[in-house]
Amino acid sequence: MTTADTPSVAPSPDADALPAEQPAQGYMPPAVSAPRYWLLISVLVLLACALAAGFAMRMLSEEAGTNSYAVLVDSWLNGQLHSDTCFDGDCATFEGKTYVIFPPGPAAVALPFVALSGQGADFKHFMPLSMALLLSIGLIWSRLFAAAGPDQTRTLILLLALVFATPLYFVALRGDRVWFFAQLVGFFFVSMALWATIERRNAWLAGIMIGMAFLSRQMSILYAPLLFALMLNDDEPLLRINKERIVQALKLGVPILGAVGVYCLYNFVRFGAPLDTGYGYIAANVLPGEENMITLRINDLGLFAQEYFLFNVVHMFFQGLHIDFGGTYTTKIMGVDSFGTSILAASPFLLLLAFVQRHRITFIGVATAAAICGITLFYHSNGFSQYNVQRYALDWLPIAMLLLAPTVRTEWRGILAVLVGYAMVLNLVTMAALKISGTA
Repeated sequence: MTTADTPSVAPSPDADALPAEQPAQGYMPPAVSAPRYWLLISVLVLLACALAAGFAMRMLSEEAGTNSYAVLVDSWLNGQLHSDTCFDGDCATFEGKTYVIFPPGPAAVALPFVALSGQGADFKHFMPLSMALLLSIGLIWSRLFAAAGPDQTRTLILLLALVFATPLYFVALRGDRVWFFAQLVGFFFVSMALWATIERRNAWLAGIMIGMAFLSRQMSILYAPLLFALMLNDDEPLLRINKERIVQALKLGVPILGAVGVYCLYNFVRFGAPLDTGYGYIAANVLPGEENMITLRINDLGLFAQEYFLFNVVHMFFQGLHIDFGGTYTTKIMGVDSFGTSILAASPFLLLLAFVQRHRITFIGVATAAAICGITLFYHSNGFSQYNVQRYALDWLPIAMLLLAPTVRTEWRGILAVLVGYAMVLNLVTMAALKISGTA
């Protein structure tokens, strides 16, 4: 999928009749000057360096006993699925045993590192793992963005946007906690699946990668139709059944079905039912007076309910960055809204998707993203706690970035750079506010 060239406009026959002193292009220059343009790029690089420094500081301050995936891996190494401890409130108690309920994919990624460290549940190197995953994601997307066209400057801006101006930066920054590490791993495997599809045209590899993504973030399975469509040539009809396509579908689908089977078996052994993920037991043994928003919602309304829709829609698409001020004169920074900032407010460059070209990949991609996003809008949590992000947007963000790359024309690069720079500044402001308030 490539960006269509803008047709040239023939000069007006009356153009020569304009007075010599009147500029043909109006009183503003038709494009950003080269010095200003490269100043924008330089500012983006400097902002990226500042955000990378923030990541390095977090990595140096990592502590043991924070990520429940270390507990899960330690349990596996000791030949059991239940855990002897739990580092967060999202563990479940079932038949007197404690379980880390999260999908097993990220634990499989961490397993060799935890095993080699000898630290067991006290493993405290999730931040270096997160940095390695983030760098790998950047490398993968450098290939995916380049596949959209040879514009290297656009690729650079989009890479800076993806890594430093989307929720990806936040989940990497908090990779020492179970929820965020899971999303980072899921994003990595989805990215690998897209690369295997677009650059390698390898259905087996794409299926394995999306299967691993499913074992990290369950709704990643909805990417399968998009991956299949991406393997087709533009001149091939979408709705055609022949032997070649059946074989291609099997190559893609068998690994995914295998991953589903593994997850169902994992659930059955733990909770006695293949579709019981254990999430419903999070709030089962909460004592009176210890309830919080999550446990109250689960106990009173359930994991999914229509009552959550309005709250989730507002936070996903409309909520701006909210810094809480307090003190005697309401001038002291007290913290940042832990329900987060909407994806469009925190990453405004995504608004350029309004100009995405009409193509079957666009329609399938939008439908896939809408299905993934639509389900989460009825979920009991919007990703809480989070700052200046909606981290559940990462489940469909790869589709948005895939469509954005060929949408951005050469003459829009300056606009893109400004919007990305603004998003990166918001992340720095958020980090500063959290530091000043002592929140994180």
